[in-house]
Amino acid sequence: MVRNTVNGGIAFWYARDGLPVPREPLPGDITADVCIVGGGYTGLWTAYYLKKAAPSLDIVVLEAAFCGYGASGRNGGWLYNGIAGRDRYARLHGREAAVRLQRAMNGTVADVIRVAAEEGIDADIHHGGVLEVARSPAQAARLAAFHEQERAFGESDRVRYGARETAERIRVAGAVSSTWTPHGARLHPAKLVRGLAGAVAGLGVTIHESTPVTGIRPRRAVTPYGTVRAPYVLRCTEGFTAGIKGRRRDWLPMNSSMIATEPLPDDVWETIGWEGRETLGDMAHAYVYAQRTADGRIALGGRGVPYRFGSRTDNDGRTQEATVRALTDMLVRLFPTTAGVRIDHAWSGVLGVPRDWCATVTLDRSTGLGWAGGYVGSGVATAHLAGRTLCDLVQRDSGQAGATELTALPWVNHRVRRWEPEPLRWLGVQAMYAAYRGADRRESAGRSARTDRVARLADRVSGRH
Repeated sequence: MVRNTVNGGIAFWYARDGLPVPREPLPGDITADVCIVGGGYTGLWTAYYLKKAAPSLDIVVLEAAFCGYGASGRNGGWLYNGIAGRDRYARLHGREAAVRLQRAMNGTVADVIRVAAEEGIDADIHHGGVLEVARSPAQAARLAAFHEQERAFGESDRVRYGARETAERIRVAGAVSSTWTPHGARLHPAKLVRGLAGAVAGLGVTIHESTPVTGIRPRRAVTPYGTVRAPYVLRCTEGFTAGIKGRRRDWLPMNSSMIATEPLPDDVWETIGWEGRETLGDMAHAYVYAQRTADGRIALGGRGVPYRFGSRTDNDGRTQEATVRALTDMLVRLFPTTAGVRIDHAWSGVLGVPRDWCATVTLDRSTGLGWAGGYVGSGVATAHLAGRTLCDLVQRDSGQAGATELTALPWVNHRVRRWEPEPLRWLGVQAMYAAYRGADRRESAGRSARTDRVARLADRVSGRH
């Protein structure tokens, strides 16, 4: 049921403790050693590792609303080892370079869990891995290929299951096969970002919230309250990058929406299983993602309205009623015994999508400008690796350290072409997701193991694969 559903309010993850009170805004013109724009995971991890590496650095973080207002406080709580663009990096730089990138991502999952424990951050983390299921012959064929590809990139601990073994983990209606990796964990996004912001502030990093950055130039960040001048200005704004002057076509702000049920009774959980608390995904083209929360709910997400004309972002997480109904219908298709359960919360947020679907980390040594993002929905873990990498790049450029394994990864200093201007951008994204939704319907109704030809065409045109 969607009656009495809280719609928006940033995200369900803030429902219990409320929204944080923002820290003081920038008081005026100041100088610093490093200025970080964006108080999400990327910016905070960058500040954390820089301050750990060089405690004397004067680091300032500028955040338009409060730390975790964007994707860092709205995501599905998937801490996992997926990274956008790995296959393209293999083609550009060779397979071994892409394997090194994947290994770094595998280790990132454990690193986040370790640091959270060291800093006393209780983010409801459960290291149960990631289970991705197939529910049609075409999905099963893609899953088998995906499974073998991941193993070829070094995941020797990945396991493939048939229908019976899949049901022993999670009883997803119609699931015919699945693949599981231990390199994943469920977490509470807002608890993680709030705890990380506290840890960063505790190290002596200055965080100014309620401070939107209107312009980024070499060695300065401009706000309505003053300008921060620093040798290094690092843009960590992900899906909100399009709101910065001159950056509208860099990364497309893709919209993703979620629902959270009421706490489910024990008898419903008995029909579902899910004792391992794995994060759950599928092999559809317009895929869904879900977790069993620490308080016994199902939080499930997918694409609603995928993109707003002109790279606009949402209004504090509010999502369309049609999207809430579509996600609720998907929940019941996956878990029929949830029919009739109350949907307590619905919300939306944006994630950054580059034109070639490749996550990147860059530092321009001539200007001191750096940036990271374009995670295409895999940002909970990728932001941590990006923060560590930005730290190493600044340390190397400033002469405080030499090159590292991270600064040699193939995503460093990768450049992509900009997105098309409007209305081509809007028309292209709408057509792409209409094609994917249609392909999913045809695959679910058919018996062919071949991926729908319209979806294959959409992949080629969009640059997704």
